[in-house]
Amino acid sequence: MVINGNSNKALIYLLESILGKSKSTSKGNRAFHCPNNCHPTKLKLEINLNETSPNFQSYHCWICDNFRGKKLTTLFKKIEANPDKVNELRLLVKSASKEIKVVVDNKKVTLPEEFISLINPPDNLVTKHALHHLKKRGITKEDIIKYNIGYCEFGRYTNMIILPSYDSNGNLNYFTARNFDKNSPIKYRNPDVNRDIIGLELFINWNTPITLCEGIFDAIAIKRNVIPLLGKTIQPSLMKKLINSTVNKIYIALDKDAIKQALNFCESLMNEGKEVYLVDLNDKDPSDMGFEKFTNLIQNTLPLTFSNLLEKKLQIS
Repeated sequence: MVINGNSNKALIYLLESILGKSKSTSKGNRAFHCPNNCHPTKLKLEINLNETSPNFQSYHCWICDNFRGKKLTTLFKKIEANPDKVNELRLLVKSASKEIKVVVDNKKVTLPEEFISLINPPDNLVTKHALHHLKKRGITKEDIIKYNIGYCEFGRYTNMIILPSYDSNGNLNYFTARNFDKNSPIKYRNPDVNRDIIGLELFINWNTPITLCEGIFDAIAIKRNVIPLLGKTIQPSLMKKLINSTVNKIYIALDKDAIKQALNFCESLMNEGKEVYLVDLNDKDPSDMGFEKFTNLIQNTLPLTFSNLLEKKLQIS
């Protein structure tokens, strides 16, 4: 991941959420209030955010000299920053340090050799079970054709639905495998590849409101302009794309156990001037709701304000 000109805005806002407002310096660095409160008004903690510099991430206070170091994770730990903030930092910076290294796997994604498309599947019992499972999850024949959904009868992904994801050029960038055998102890089995991708990117309209949810099943079932996070984290590529896109309204619909991450995402996007909606799923999966119920839910969701955001953060702290 590369941080430069516009894309390091997310990093600046992350730092400002912890250290307060900042400003650019004559050297091209960023100045913040020192956590030691060594000066009541002047911004004397200077941080190098130029990724082409050998001193990228280095920081020091010009007054007290108590805050000086080479890595931002060291600074975050010294001021006892929230672990969620540290994790967000790890996604936003590039470092050779093992401590904050973001592992990137460039392995090419391919569908399993045993993949069978459900567009024109064989007429057998396994196929019927697969189609029945999809129907229960709100997936239609039109969805199967649009997303090239299939399954496997044998191999590593035996009795699993395969939900492919394609990038903006139509190239496979990921897939999710979901077991339709209810007696199997393994529900999901995903490829061991880098997840720093934009799920279902081929179908995203970047000029209209976007919904973020956790899984591909949810994304397909609610039938909106939606991006699955493939988990509970907005990956760097997606965050950069959202920030730089013209899309204004963003709906975040994550499970209740991801409320901390969701609020951090809301804050980062609101700081970029986006109109953000935090959707309360009431402990339900979007795929269980379906299009109509989910649409009704977001239509009754109000945009988040900074005061609402603070209130929600205090409630979970």
